[in-house]
Amino acid sequence: MPRLAKGRLLPGLIVLLTGAFIASLWPSFQGSGGAVVGVGDDAPEFNLTSDAGKPIQLSDFRGKFVILNFWASWCAPCVEEMPSLERFAEQFSPKGVVVLGVSVDEDRGAYQQFLRRVGVQFLTVRDPEKKTSRRYGTLKYPETYFIDPKGRVVQKVIGKADWTDPQILDYMEQLLKG
Repeated sequence: MPRLAKGRLLPGLIVLLTGAFIASLWPSFQGSGGAVVGVGDDAPEFNLTSDAGKPIQLSDFRGKFVILNFWASWCAPCVEEMPSLERFAEQFSPKGVVVLGVSVDEDRGAYQQFLRRVGVQFLTVRDPEKKTSRRYGTLKYPETYFIDPKGRVVQKVIGKADWTDPQILDYMEQLLKG
């Protein structure tokens, strides 16, 4: 009998410890918003501050398409995609599209140096605590959300993209046509 109890105790203990481990990690997978934002979801509101001290909120851009890009200067794929995202912004900003880069850089100097070196002109803000990226459920950088004028996510790109790719450009043109 003691042998039988011992045989059940070990598997039960393993299950219990595994459950406790998963439960302890669950909040980091959920983000502060409780879920990963996907296509068809309402884009979560955020409150960030520009380098000039101006408050930036998603609702500031209601009525426009927003390309919301989470990135960091230490992220190699982010660095690779940034020049093409800048060209995308140059092409679509005159058409009313807002490209907003949210950097998760903790080092303000590295962030600012990167922007100068690459020549980024579209709107960028820094979110060193990663509150906004967690709210969207972003775990991998870069990650980009196409948000329609009503605040709904219509496309999500995980990983780097070539923002000058004709398919992306055509897709954006189709979105603008309605």
